[in-house]
Amino acid sequence: MATPFADDGALDLDAARRLAHHLVDHGSHGLVVAGTTGESPTLDDGEKLRLVEAVLDEVGDRATVIAGTGSNDTRHSVELTRDACRLGADAALVVTPYYNKPNRTGLRAHFEAVAEAAAGTPIVLYNIPSRCVVNLPPDLLAELAEIPNVVAVKQANNAELGPIDGLDLLAGNDEVFLRTLELGGVGGILVASHVVGPRMREIYEAVAEGDHERAAEIDRELAPIYAALTVAPNPIPVKTALEALGLAAANLRLPLVPASAGERATVRAALERQGLLSAAGAS
Repeated sequence: MATPFADDGALDLDAARRLAHHLVDHGSHGLVVAGTTGESPTLDDGEKLRLVEAVLDEVGDRATVIAGTGSNDTRHSVELTRDACRLGADAALVVTPYYNKPNRTGLRAHFEAVAEAAAGTPIVLYNIPSRCVVNLPPDLLAELAEIPNVVAVKQANNAELGPIDGLDLLAGNDEVFLRTLELGGVGGILVASHVVGPRMREIYEAVAEGDHERAAEIDRELAPIYAALTVAPNPIPVKTALEALGLAAANLRLPLVPASAGERATVRAALERQGLLSAAGAS
């Protein structure tokens, strides 16, 4: 879930509640709060926890709420995970430690410590080497699955997408959502669901019903949306789309900057092709 900010850059919890409500009403089984799309690098711990608390209060009775609690500092990740779980988060999304480039032994120790802090709350591993440099290869993911409450992986390394013994597989990128489901995955933690959530839910349900042809047809129709939402670093394009649809302001925190005129035009064109702007009454 994108994190709404006011014009002065402050956290907008009222807008976050409205967005959470909208997403759950429009196809999402659950929400990740303070993940990559939520601009976690520029949220302090207090803001992350207030977001978790607000979203749990708004939709926690009818949707899974997962807290993004990972960092490249194990002690920090442990404390934030413990706090989010105490608030009632259904799971924690824990990204691979970035920048300090731990080796395999360090990665195992990191995830063991965070999982222990969760005190039984499920942990979802988040493998995104394009942002973290460090990759969790399939054999290491299978090893990490031995940690009792490590239950799933958000796989954002398309080249290594595949089933992992002991872990539920979640798509980490929009364009491999269908492929993930066809591989036996259980869903995805996605960006395009902000704007085409009902149609992505249709893909999920079509695969569940064995109608792979229908799922592939919808996926092809949504490909321009997937592409448009990568025209600039995430979440710049999706926040641009949310503002165009009247769902949330496109305010970002530095070092992320607003979309350029060309990027905005690309996003709007994709929305128009889906008939979304007319449906939203946007101009």
